[in-house]
Amino acid sequence: MTDTIDQLARLGHAPHAQAARQQRAKAITATQACEDLLLAPELPGGLALAERLSVAQAVAAASGVATLADHYGARLAGLPAPAADARWQAITHFTQLLATQPAAADRAALLALPQAGLATPDVVLLAQLIGFVAYQARLVAGVAALATLGPAGTAATAVAPTTPDAPFVHPANLPPPGEPLRLAGYTSETLDWKAWLPVVDPATASAEQNAVLDASHPKARTSDFYLVLAHQPRVLAERSEAFNAIMYAPGGLPRAEREVATTVVSRINGCVYCASVHAQRFEQLAKRNDVIAQIFADPDSAGTNARERALAQASAALTRAPGAFGPQHLAPLRAAGLSDLEILDTVHAAALFAWANRLMLNLGEAVYP
Repeated sequence: MTDTIDQLARLGHAPHAQAARQQRAKAITATQACEDLLLAPELPGGLALAERLSVAQAVAAASGVATLADHYGARLAGLPAPAADARWQAITHFTQLLATQPAAADRAALLALPQAGLATPDVVLLAQLIGFVAYQARLVAGVAALATLGPAGTAATAVAPTTPDAPFVHPANLPPPGEPLRLAGYTSETLDWKAWLPVVDPATASAEQNAVLDASHPKARTSDFYLVLAHQPRVLAERSEAFNAIMYAPGGLPRAEREVATTVVSRINGCVYCASVHAQRFEQLAKRNDVIAQIFADPDSAGTNARERALAQASAALTRAPGAFGPQHLAPLRAAGLSDLEILDTVHAAALFAWANRLMLNLGEAVYP
């Protein structure tokens, strides 16, 4: 199937990248469905198509991914420019802040939007759009880098022989897995999350909202996160499809290693909540927390072996500067023995949390026990 990522990453001459992507057909479909919905001309609400496309172009440009910015710029051609009023100034300020400094998009930055006249569903739609394009930009950059890297097994990407890992011994200075790990302001304990916007009341929600809540998560009806996103039920449904297609896809990169990538991204973006959730999931899957302690302390040097270090460094590079991301950032993954599909799964997981972190950081805040 041909989609925006395929077109912009120029995969026509990279059959190894195309083959890996076809193994993640659900992620392709879900990602394209998110773009089609968020930028549909007929999408109801107070954000006009020209405004949404302008936001998308601005996020892509701020991410440094010129091909994606051009893609949205071409769609903008011929549409009327948004009115340069206080409302649009608030939207553009929030867009730039969230695109480039997600941890700085705090409660005051969010609440400036309803103060400028945006209804709560439009604020949620704007946050979802910014997060999606931040994800999409990193996906374009990562898939293009994989295409340029070349297939596994060529002379340029030959894998060096590896020696078996030594038996694992848990570091004496760390709490045992399952007990809270607290380091550098981050934790593996279970946190709560409180929305800064009014949430949907399940007792008065529409049939569509209730259906999406039921399908999203067993605890969605008591979770501020899902209840605030339910102001845009169709967008929440499509986002959940993309999330599940990436984080729970069978085969490829082991689940625990996907959690390494997402924890690195969350640590770099300053998302304490996401870091806690995915640190905990890694511990549950891997029965250890040594690499999590390293990520909390310094994500750039984290990794208990070459494979983990390559995962951490590629995820960090894609998070910080997608416009400068290239095959040189994926070469250590190939050298550590990762297949094309495993590299694609790394890109997917790291890119996805550009979106997840932005929702958690700008729509509410973590609450400690």
